[in-house]
Amino acid sequence: MELILYQITLICSLLSIQYLCGLLVKKKDIKVNYTRKIVHFALFFLPFFLEPFFFQNTSPNNHGVGMMVSLSTYFLLIKPIRSRVKPLNTAFMSLDRPEDRPNTLKWIFLQNILAALVMFPLSIMFSINNMEFLIFIPIFINAIGDGLAEPIGIRFGKHKYQTYALFSKKKYVRSIEGSSCVFITSLALIIIFSPCFTFIQFSLALLIIPISMTISEAFSPHTLDNPFLFLVCGLLLVFIIQI
Repeated sequence: MELILYQITLICSLLSIQYLCGLLVKKKDIKVNYTRKIVHFALFFLPFFLEPFFFQNTSPNNHGVGMMVSLSTYFLLIKPIRSRVKPLNTAFMSLDRPEDRPNTLKWIFLQNILAALVMFPLSIMFSINNMEFLIFIPIFINAIGDGLAEPIGIRFGKHKYQTYALFSKKKYVRSIEGSSCVFITSLALIIIFSPCFTFIQFSLALLIIPISMTISEAFSPHTLDNPFLFLVCGLLLVFIIQI
């Protein structure tokens, strides 16, 4: 019963945040680039906030369930549904960047499916090695580093470069300033999780993960940086913990 209540609360909370962000776009002309990242942070951190109210013992598995439930809200935003329910149409406005149209939901679904396909086997690998909490390193790199990259790049980015999206020849702009958020976040997380490593493992992680994450974010296709970051970080961590 507690799992069902948790799922309902999570879905309602995320949809409420999407709706309020959609109102900011609709009524206040706030850029979707900013509201989309608010939703991005909610997607990653709402499960952390809500879990203690429903479960006596929190775990990476509980958080994984929360992430999957959060992602399910996107199915409510498909056109046949949102066109008939005005609040859902407003919620969709918080995600619908003009440069992504008409592929907004297509790319969101593709990114989330690929991310899930990467994260599931990684979680198993970490659990086998009794280091399941390492899964939070790629999660937080995506949540914080990638989450801050776009708004920081828009506000402060002066050194631009371009990338492509899958199935599109259109170029999309990123910035070194935005990508540096991924580097700084990765560096901080390796230091925070240092007790999980031996000295040699920690040194290797500190040496290769921040720069690898930054390069992965820089060269990944538009809207598909999350699964690329999960994959590269996860494989590097699996390699490191075998040493």
